[in-house]
Amino acid sequence: MMGLLLQFVLAVFATLGFAIIFRVPVRHMVPCVVVGALGWVTYEVTLYCIDSASVGCFVAACAVGLLSTVCAYVFKDASTIFVIPGILCLVPGSKIFQTMEALLLHEMENAAEIGLQTLMMAGSIAIGLLTVGAVSNIAIKIVKKLRTIV
Repeated sequence: MMGLLLQFVLAVFATLGFAIIFRVPVRHMVPCVVVGALGWVTYEVTLYCIDSASVGCFVAACAVGLLSTVCAYVFKDASTIFVIPGILCLVPGSKIFQTMEALLLHEMENAAEIGLQTLMMAGSIAIGLLTVGAVSNIAIKIVKKLRTIV
């Protein structure tokens, strides 16, 4: 359990760095950092339970998307302010590096294997964000219709 708490703290700092780079307004820094850190913890817990990096990325991206949508509603601002710094911790940068390294060393079988894992992780992140975006838009439209009926 201590390892997960340490990873949460490290993810806070990583997300904070991205939030500073992308000039997130100061009033949104804390929720932005929490979104990113919870996204990383969700990835780690899913990875521990299911042992699949692609599924972990999908579930974590869904969590980041959902939390970003909630923060956007609460703070009445765009959800991209929370999504972009929050999702960057999930990007498989080390896998991309390993793929390029294997290519440069002419280890084509290893490069293909790691490259496929990388593509699956990146695709899972994209699909997770798209899924939450679509579902939240539909839910918001349903709630608005119900409000006009009642």
